[in-house]
Amino acid sequence: MLRIYNSLAREKQDFVPKEPGKAGMYVCGMTVYDYCHLGHARVLVVFDMVQRWLRETGLQVTYVRNITDIDDKIILRSLQNNETIGELTNRFIQFMNEDAAALGVERPQFEPRATEYVPQMLGLIGMLERNGLAYKAANGDVNFSVRKFPGYGKLSGKSLDDLRAGERVDVDTAKQDPLDFVLWKHAKEGEPFWASPWGNGRPGWHIECSAMSSEILGQHFDIHGGGQDLQFPHHENEIAQSEGAHNGEFANFWMHNGFVRVDDEKMSKSLGNFFTIREILKKFDAEVVRFFILRAHYRSPLNYSDVHLDDARHALARLYTALKSVPADAAQPVDWSEKHAVRFRNAMDDDFNTPEACAALFDLAAEVNRSKSADLASQLRALAALLGLLQRDPQQFLQASPNKLDELSVENIEALIADRVAAKHAKNYAEADRIRSALLAAGVMLEDGAQGTTWRRA
Repeated sequence: MLRIYNSLAREKQDFVPKEPGKAGMYVCGMTVYDYCHLGHARVLVVFDMVQRWLRETGLQVTYVRNITDIDDKIILRSLQNNETIGELTNRFIQFMNEDAAALGVERPQFEPRATEYVPQMLGLIGMLERNGLAYKAANGDVNFSVRKFPGYGKLSGKSLDDLRAGERVDVDTAKQDPLDFVLWKHAKEGEPFWASPWGNGRPGWHIECSAMSSEILGQHFDIHGGGQDLQFPHHENEIAQSEGAHNGEFANFWMHNGFVRVDDEKMSKSLGNFFTIREILKKFDAEVVRFFILRAHYRSPLNYSDVHLDDARHALARLYTALKSVPADAAQPVDWSEKHAVRFRNAMDDDFNTPEACAALFDLAAEVNRSKSADLASQLRALAALLGLLQRDPQQFLQASPNKLDELSVENIEALIADRVAAKHAKNYAEADRIRSALLAAGVMLEDGAQGTTWRRA
């Protein structure tokens, strides 16, 4: 039985799908006005892992990850760039897809854009107004009346009395209460707008996800996910909107991945420790980054540093080294009766415990090294595939540069190996040893065998 930590219940619970054999999952995606950063990478990889495991358990998964393609930051950036909003957002959607693909992230079945669901948002706002939970303010905005929704705070654990104006909520004199949040923003001069019963304007941020999730997955579905930073106010507001409009439950399980820190400090542009996925992938192999993310539990903080990425590369190299020594059948399915597979499944069924699942892979790799069993090597590759790992040619990974910014190229290495072979043929063993030592100092290990010399990064 799969058990998932439910942020709403604050405990692990048995995952029983709303509809037998099926699972619907909605994850809050990116606001596309800039390159995706390391925090986005964690969301992408974590929920890719979740949907992969849900499918492996036999469920038919409908995975939805939205795209916010209209908001204040997008409007401002398009003006700064002197381009249309569509030109800006389409470009960064493409960049997002490229980054996700590099990290081995499978595309969701649905990637709805906010601008495509404005009619559904207007319908939802209308329901809230009829239910007495929405009002038009003097400035033309339509706001949600937080104090009229009895369950507000049940996800975050925050009471209304504890939420002081000016902390996590905007102060707006047009609101009836400082805690109220905007559903529909009145149009300002020069901004894009849609017509509505309350005047020209555009949707607030929170209403997007309530409208898109209910339109695609239904008013009540299985899993809603996102980063821990979205738990309040975004997800709290989603619950209020959705349950306030439909008078019923919204999502059964709420999943939140932990924060990302850089060298034990909060990642922020002001501290100068803010990294985009593209910046990281210029320096580190994408599979190493994916492995680094997955070998931490998704709910725990993730501390990024070059040292931790180097350690992840060394660890992943150990797994690939086991596969290099014993050819594996890439098409062989997992043998779930095998002891390492049992341990792997138990770990994943315990709230997606990827650190323990990875530990099972390392123990299996040690067994492969001892036994030289092709069946166990195939088992290792098949289990790792469930995490999106170990699907490359081992030699290709082992020969990849550990630091892309400081690379002794493959061509240079091959040329030096050829020089060494020539030196050995000429019986100039001192020169051959010098080349071997120089390569080792550059982080390249040579392995002489019956078929000639092979190499890998140290």
